[in-house]
Amino acid sequence: MKSTAEQLTISVTNYLEGELISEIKHEYINGEVYAMAGAKRAHNLISMNLSALLYNHLRGTPCRVFGSDMKVGIQTKTDDFFYYPDLHVSCEQAGNDNFNKQPKLIIEVLSESTERKDRAEKFYNYRKLESLEEYILVAQDCQRVEIYNRSQAWELGLFTQASDQFSFGSVGLNLTLAEIYQDIEFEDIKK
Repeated sequence: MKSTAEQLTISVTNYLEGELISEIKHEYINGEVYAMAGAKRAHNLISMNLSALLYNHLRGTPCRVFGSDMKVGIQTKTDDFFYYPDLHVSCEQAGNDNFNKQPKLIIEVLSESTERKDRAEKFYNYRKLESLEEYILVAQDCQRVEIYNRSQAWELGLFTQASDQFSFGSVGLNLTLAEIYQDIEFEDIKK
């Protein structure tokens, strides 16, 4: 979950240097810096389930899965953005040690405080990455996975039943909602 508790205006260079020593992660949006907050139990379990599934699937390939401590950088002629997606897959062989510029898959686990930003601002900016093939939104308070593919003009693929089978086409991973939501008790979330 992210919070806009503190806002600063700094250069990309100062931001990247500051993140190396900061105890708190920050996202960068055209000179403005936003502090990030922690996540709930369900959010972490979902992220770990997805990370394990992706890691095992990608083993032996040039692609790697990265968690929420690795930034994705989006730099255009007019904009500079650095986000910490919950998960992303990149096949970059060389690059920056602190951020990736060519993810092919980005996954965000939704929460009340981040859902609007994940659906609007981040989705809009992530699509500026030519390498991005797929954007996945995963609910944490119910079984709901939304898949958006570049090859399908970013049209929504929606999955809500535990037995639903689908694919993360960008990496060729077939899975079910039950795998993503393993060990999640939705009754506990609503309390």
